[in-house]
Amino acid sequence: MSARGLSRRFGALVAVDRIDLAVPRRHVYGFLGPNGSGKSTTIRMLCGLLTPSEGSIEVLGLAIPAQAEALRRRIGYMTQKFSLFDDLTVRENLEFMAAVQALPRLAARRRIDTLVEEYAFADRQRQFAGTLSGGQKQRLALACAVLHEPELLFLDEPTSAVDPQSRRDFWDKLFELADRGTTLLVSTHYMDEAERCHRIAILDRGALVADGTPAELTARLVGRTLLVVSSDPRRAQQAILGEDGVVSVAQIGNSLRVLTAAAGDEALQCVRAALERRGQQARVEAVPASLEDVFVATTQRGAEPARRAS
Repeated sequence: MSARGLSRRFGALVAVDRIDLAVPRRHVYGFLGPNGSGKSTTIRMLCGLLTPSEGSIEVLGLAIPAQAEALRRRIGYMTQKFSLFDDLTVRENLEFMAAVQALPRLAARRRIDTLVEEYAFADRQRQFAGTLSGGQKQRLALACAVLHEPELLFLDEPTSAVDPQSRRDFWDKLFELADRGTTLLVSTHYMDEAERCHRIAILDRGALVADGTPAELTARLVGRTLLVVSSDPRRAQQAILGEDGVVSVAQIGNSLRVLTAAAGDEALQCVRAALERRGQQARVEAVPASLEDVFVATTQRGAEPARRAS
C-alpha cells in the first residue's frame, strides 16, 4: 500500500497535507498522532471511503478511489466505537456480517464456527452483544472485521475504551493475523501500542513528521533525553522549564525526564546550568530515548494555532 502527495481539504481547513506513505505487506504499521492530526481522515482515504483533494493511492494493486468497490471485498475496517448490533447475539452479528460480505452459506457457517472458538465466544455465542464487556465487544468487532479473511485490515483507535489486559490480548490477535499474511494499519495514541508496531508514522496537523521503525525513530534522539534526579523535583522542574534549548520536562515519580534541542555535552551543560542558577541540587544523566520522547519532539509547534482536524 502506498500514497503519494496525499492531501484532503474541507473548505479552508487542511486535514491532510501532502503526505507520502509506504506500508509493507504482512506488517503492523502504526499511525500515531495527537487528536486532530489527520489519522482518521487518512485512513478513510486509504480504504476508499473519502476522496482525496490531491495525490495518488495504490492499495493491493488497485488505484483508489477509482477502484474502491473492488477493494472493499479485500479489506477489513474496525472503527474506534463498537459499531455492531447490541440487540443481536454474538453469532447473529457474525451471520449478519457474513451476509454483508456475500459469503456462501456453508462457508460462512464454517468460518463463524472457527471464529467463535478462536475468539473465545463458544459459551457466549447466544449472548446479546449489548451485554458484553468492553473487551468482549472489541473481540467481536475484530472477529467481524476479519470474517471474510481480508488481505489488509484498517483499525482506527480500536483499543481506546478497554482495560490493559484486553488491549494486550487484542494485540496478540493482531500479530497472529500478521503472521498469517494480513497487513494491518492501526491508528493509536497509546505509546506502548505504537512501540509494538513493526513500523510507525507520526502525523501532526495533517503532516507526516516521522516514519520508521521504533528503533530508528528513538535513535534519532540519542543524547537529547536526560534524567534529572532531585529531592525536590517540582522546584527542579521550575528551574528547567522555559530555558532555551529545553523542549519539554515531564515529572515521573521523583525524577524528571527532559528533552533538549541539542545533544550530548551541550544538553547536559544546559540543564545543569539552569539548576545551578536556581540553587537546585540534582543528578543529571543521559538516558535512551523513548517513543514518547520522539512523539513530543516531532509534534512540538510552539504556540502556533491548530488549523487541521482529524
